[in-house]
Amino acid sequence: MLLTAEINAISLKAKLFRGFSDPSRLSILECLLDGPRNVSEIVTVTDLSQPNASNHLSCLRDCGLVTAVQEGRYVYYRLSDDRVANLLTLADEVLAEVARGVYECTRVSQA
Repeated sequence: MLLTAEINAISLKAKLFRGFSDPSRLSILECLLDGPRNVSEIVTVTDLSQPNASNHLSCLRDCGLVTAVQEGRYVYYRLSDDRVANLLTLADEVLAEVARGVYECTRVSQA
């Protein structure tokens, strides 16, 4: 039973990281590091189309990585937790150390 629980935890963690792995979703998360934004602002910053940004925002909401708050006629999206920002910052720090290896890696597909 313990092995099954560990496999499920690993699968769930892998699913969490897939939320970060798409370049469009990652650009939205990075954009939200500066604070809450509405879809129009996210589209401007990320250069994604509005339907594409909205689709990825729905995914990020479903995964619990962003939250949405209605303010008047706009919906503002923000990172759901400071730890999401910390994880993005930590990824930058790790990448600074291993960028060459990641760039040259042929075993992990690049988007």
